[in-house]
Amino acid sequence: MSLLLNAPVKTFLFFALACEAKPYVAHFGFKKSIGQTVFEIYQTHNMILTITGVGKSAMAAGVAYSLALFKNEQVAVIINVGIAGHKTAALGQLWIAEKITDADSAKRYYPQCLPKTTLASAPLVTVSQPQTVYAPDTLYDMEASAFYETATRFTSSELVLIAKVISDNQQSAVHNINAKQVSALLSQHLAAIAALLEQFNSRAQALTTRSIEAVEQISNALHFTVSEKNQLIKLLSRWHVLSSNAPLPLSAAALKSARMFLDELSALILQLPVAL
Repeated sequence: MSLLLNAPVKTFLFFALACEAKPYVAHFGFKKSIGQTVFEIYQTHNMILTITGVGKSAMAAGVAYSLALFKNEQVAVIINVGIAGHKTAALGQLWIAEKITDADSAKRYYPQCLPKTTLASAPLVTVSQPQTVYAPDTLYDMEASAFYETATRFTSSELVLIAKVISDNQQSAVHNINAKQVSALLSQHLAAIAALLEQFNSRAQALTTRSIEAVEQISNALHFTVSEKNQLIKLLSRWHVLSSNAPLPLSAAALKSARMFLDELSALILQLPVAL
């Protein structure tokens, strides 16, 4: 049986800038990971915080490196916290990204099952250079598309979140931002981020419990390799969230192979409406 079935939830926090991460390192009691020279990495007993550097390439590399180094097949909650611009939103407001568009490639990503929160949400556009012209009702950053694309390779998309604090707008240009101001803006939302972490960890625990029960039942009827079993867990997690825990309309006994079961389950999930 996969190690994933008996593993606890591990939470990964990713920041582009040290000044963004600084309040969270102090608040959650992170300790610097000794011997890690590729990225600046901090740890608690169940959380990993990585400072990746600015831009899509740096973020993608930081996420992939950290997840490969620490995940060990544990269920992972993966969250990006950072700054973003917006045309009219007040400086310091905390927003949730509800859609991510990469301005260079035009790729779009749609986070599933946004958190239950009173926080505002908006589409986010990831750009390669600081943005000075803002479309209405849109967030702008320089990492989110790469973060989301990479993070969802390592965990279920329902356990990936992007939270952004407004650092610049039409009245306060991006070039006015300084490190001290960024730390101050992000420190205002320690409690809100902690609440989001708790909510996503609870979601992960619930998904894991339901997946364990379902996997054990299905595995009694079909033989799964370790890789197939991990894929099954991820697919079952998505089914449970998107279907609101509806019974799975598949019979393992009626299908001839694990591969066939995975293909049928994938097809069923594609037919479900996306829960936002």
